[in-house]
Amino acid sequence: MAPPKSSTIDPNSGFSSQTKIFHSLRPTISLPPSTTPFSLPDYVFALLHHCPTASLIDAATRRRIPLSDLPHLVRTLASNLRRKFHLSKGDVVFVLSPNSIHISVLYLSLLSLGAIVSPSNPLSSASEISRQIQVSDPAIAFATSEHASRLPALREGIVILDSPEFESLLLPVGGQSRDGFVRIEVFQSDTAAILYSSGTTGKVKGVELSHRNFIAAIAGVHAVRAVRPSPAVTLCAVPCFHVYGFVVCIREAALGGSVVVVARTNLESILGAIEEFKVTHLAAAPPTVVAMVKSPAAEKYDLRSLEAVLCGGAPVANSVIERFRRRFANISVLQAYGLTETTGGITRTVGLKESEVIGANGRLISNCQAKIVDPVTGENLPPLKPGEVWIRGPTVAPAELEDLLLSHPAIVDAAVIPYPDEGAGEIPAAFVVRQPGSTISDSEIMDYVAQRVS
Repeated sequence: MAPPKSSTIDPNSGFSSQTKIFHSLRPTISLPPSTTPFSLPDYVFALLHHCPTASLIDAATRRRIPLSDLPHLVRTLASNLRRKFHLSKGDVVFVLSPNSIHISVLYLSLLSLGAIVSPSNPLSSASEISRQIQVSDPAIAFATSEHASRLPALREGIVILDSPEFESLLLPVGGQSRDGFVRIEVFQSDTAAILYSSGTTGKVKGVELSHRNFIAAIAGVHAVRAVRPSPAVTLCAVPCFHVYGFVVCIREAALGGSVVVVARTNLESILGAIEEFKVTHLAAAPPTVVAMVKSPAAEKYDLRSLEAVLCGGAPVANSVIERFRRRFANISVLQAYGLTETTGGITRTVGLKESEVIGANGRLISNCQAKIVDPVTGENLPPLKPGEVWIRGPTVAPAELEDLLLSHPAIVDAAVIPYPDEGAGEIPAAFVVRQPGSTISDSEIMDYVAQRVS
């Protein structure tokens, strides 16, 4: 969806005064024909070039998987999963795990089989997991030993990721040198993942994202990324069950850079990993940016390799960005805005010039269009007018908390809104109407919610 060649298109914003649609000013990307059998792993390995220094790195154990080994490792695991668990195209696979270097390998292996990856927050409550399993109907689950006990029985059981059984699945059968992979015909329109989102109404829902959605998300970044003298080293300090982490852990490997993963995202472990592995890019959520600004621990580590913090998931207060700039003058903060439903970022900050605009989330990504719509009249609005954001492109929430509050017998009505918070970017704030005669307190309501959500 390249912008039409018209004098009505503003060259600075991409806004058409004629249609009142914002057009992307990024380079137009060419995607494979939509009917061509071509999976996300096919695209990843088509991009991946030989780089002897690039690896997947576990920050805690220092274990490495060279990117040159990744295609063979993915094919081996896929073959063993198909042989041992009879996984086939369309099977949903539930994943309950903190970040690890095996996550990228597992995701790509399952996707190459045409299976559907459905990862969940390992801190989810039992009721949340039950709801997600009800939504996705998985055939099998992969979980760490710490979290597996909260899973119900599934058709093909549960595979423990931190176990000798899983390690054996990474090896060819009988010590054979060949991986025995049989190619599965996977189309770009096939579902690749079910990620969980509160969305706009009701309980948590599963968002279906296709192979083409992820291909387009990676291709958009590939189109604007500058050539580097040496590969990037990206520290993924966001969870890989979230769309942000899901895309980062696969995208950065596809683009030939090293990916460092941390399972626990306390500030000192992040800063220590930056120093040890000479990290150039940190993928993080707003609380990490806030912690870097406030904590004296940042003075103890050598952060000279760090070029940029890639921040998404919630807004960062302008005051925090200004303080970050004063403390880390040579590190850019590159923000993005997106949704689970849009395969992550639909606007993204690229380069030093765009990062200088404090509070901005960057320009629309390649092949994307947007409009601001008056929710009452349905009319398309000009710039600087508030309304609903409507998005169209190849990638394409508080209601869950409202539903939970309404399940309490002492509450007759509730509405939840986002409330600005310096540490988290934003937090939910609830307006509650009590049942007549009820004396339930705010602390009792907060305890009720805390016991039922992660």
